[in-house]
Parts: sequence; structure tokens; C-alpha cells
Amino acid sequence: MLTLDQLNALPAADFVTAMEGVFEHATWVAEQAASARPFATVTALHDALMAVVHAAPSDVCLGFLRGHPPLSPKALSDPGLTASSRSEQGGLGMTSLGDRLAAFESGSAAYEARFGFPYIVCVRRQTPPFVLRGLERRLANTPEQERAAALAEIGHITRLRLVDRVTGPGVPKTSGHVSCHVLDTARGKAAEGIKIELFREGVLILETVTNHDGRTEAPLLSGEPLRTGRYELRFHVEDYYAGWPNVTDPPWYDVIPVRFGVSDPEGRYHIPLLLGSWTYTTYRGS
Repeated sequence: MLTLDQLNALPAADFVTAMEGVFEHATWVAEQAASARPFATVTALHDALMAVVHAAPSDVCLGFLRGHPPLSPKALSDPGLTASSRSEQGGLGMTSLGDRLAAFESGSAAYEARFGFPYIVCVRRQTPPFVLRGLERRLANTPEQERAAALAEIGHITRLRLVDRVTGPGVPKTSGHVSCHVLDTARGKAAEGIKIELFREGVLILETVTNHDGRTEAPLLSGEPLRTGRYELRFHVEDYYAGWPNVTDPPWYDVIPVRFGVSDPEGRYHIPLLLGSWTYTTYRGS
């Protein structure tokens, strides 16, 4: 990874090489931004690169959009796919759409026929169902609205790629945070030893256990964007309740599910769970 100071000091040709792949098949973006150095922050660097894209003539911008690969499991076998696109699409898991994958493929074809370029979305910030939902909504856009939407998504894509390779002051925020806290309000203490499962779109992605503070040793999710979509926390409380005095057998609750939606991939989501004798409370904390 390069520091921003190192990037600012590179000869123009080396700067362009260092930026290769941040913008899909578009070295001209870095070539034109090189003269604006030095950049004070990584955010300023990204802003300058995007300014070049927004200032490009209409035909150049359209060619740039057309240079992006289609979003499809079939695209992963294309030898011309860039390493970044291959990694991003491979990590999305579009095949999890099952029967809805055919609807996505059909919608993608309709999108390209309508707008003249592939459907572009920052897949690192989405779950497959919300990629499909976004496609269905954006098909209703005018060409002008959709070009703006596609460029906004390219802003997200390139910001993540840039942060992956450049460090320095003013790094833009690209990661979200999910955490939880379980409190035993009936006995006035933290709830230790409760197994927690985290699901995203019905798929188990994490298992952990609360510590002596009723928290987990590490955030449930952090260090990358949260994928927009539906999540569920399952708190396995039966064994915990079994240790209470005068508890029924079996205890009133076994597993407490908390379902929530993530709409801000860079947001902070904290989910407290307050356990009472016969009730529980949960909400979005801070």
C-alpha cells in the first residue's frame, strides 16, 4: 500500500500506473488528475479523480460506462475481467438469488438495451436481493437520471478501491459497524455466556458468545461496508434463563430473534437486548 505522500511524489507516469484499476479500463482519469497534485487528503484525491470523470465529454463518459463489465455469474469466466471486478463480483454471491437469478439476467438485458451500458452498482455495499431491487427501480429512470446514478455508484466503487491501496490523512469513511450488548435487567447485571448468531439474508455469517460485560470480544461486523439488506440476530437464551431462580422448565424463551434492516453501508448499528423475567426489550442504540 502506498502512502499519499509517496503517491504525490511519483512521476506522472508512475502515478497513472499506481492508479491503474481504480477506474475500470480508464487510465485517462489518472492521467488528467496527475497535474492537480499534491493532494492534501485521500478524500481530495478521490474527489479530483471523480471530477475528471464528471467533466468528460458525453461520448467519452458513455464509452467509460460501456467499459464496465456486466454483473453476472457468467462474467466471472471472462478473461478480460479486471482483478478488482472479479473479486467484487465473486464476493457478492449472485447465485444465492436462486429462482430470481433469471429475473436479474432478464432485467440486466433490458437495462442495457434501454440505457446503452451495463447495470453498474457497488456490489461491496449490497446483498444480492437488494442488487436486484435496485435494478428494478433504476429501470424506471430517465437516461439522464440513470447516467447520474451509475456515476454515483462508480464513486462508491472507486472510493473503496482507492482506500484499499492508498493510506494517508483524510481517508474517506468506507466501513460500517454492527455490535450488540445483552443486559440482565431483572438481576441488574450483564448477561454473560449467551450464544449469538448473525444472519444476512437468511445466511449464517457469524457465531459468537457474550463476555462478562454482556458484549462480544469484537464487533459483529466492522472494517468494511455493511451490505444493504436484511439481517437477523439470534440470541440463544434458554441456557441463560435456566440458571435463574424459580424459572419454568422449559424457560419462557429459548431463542430471541431480532430482525433489522441495514440501509447505510457506512453506518453504525448497535443492538442492545434487555432481558426481563418474562419479557425483553430491544432497540437501535448508539
